[in-house]
Amino acid sequence: MTTPEAVPYHPRSIPFPRRLTARAAVGCAHVLATQPPERIRAVLARLRAGARPATLAEASAARRTVLAVSLAAGGHKGCLPRSLATVLLCRWYGRWPTWCVGVRTRPPFAAHAWVEAEGVLVGEGAAPDYFQRFFTVE
Repeated sequence: MTTPEAVPYHPRSIPFPRRLTARAAVGCAHVLATQPPERIRAVLARLRAGARPATLAEASAARRTVLAVSLAAGGHKGCLPRSLATVLLCRWYGRWPTWCVGVRTRPPFAAHAWVEAEGVLVGEGAAPDYFQRFFTVE
């Protein structure tokens, strides 16, 4: 049995210059997602240098933009490229949210990657204690 899933894909809702930037971030995120966790963490740690912390509104807008331009990032198994694209898009604009990797604390067990800003999960619709962090890039 399959579960129907609605993916928010509306690329034309994003202004053209921002859409190009978002698609570049999504492409880089997909390449980065193929790397081992240590390399991803090292690359993100270098990229965050000099960036100011992202606000919840900025991180949410970046996540919405990523979801609007990428079907793969919006899918059920798209958490890693989605979170990477979100932080890369924020970084393009000089900001940096917290990138997190961990697992669900409630069954069923599953690994997950997400973004936080101002101590709040961005777009996850879950309580803060729903995930257990393994590592972050703040």
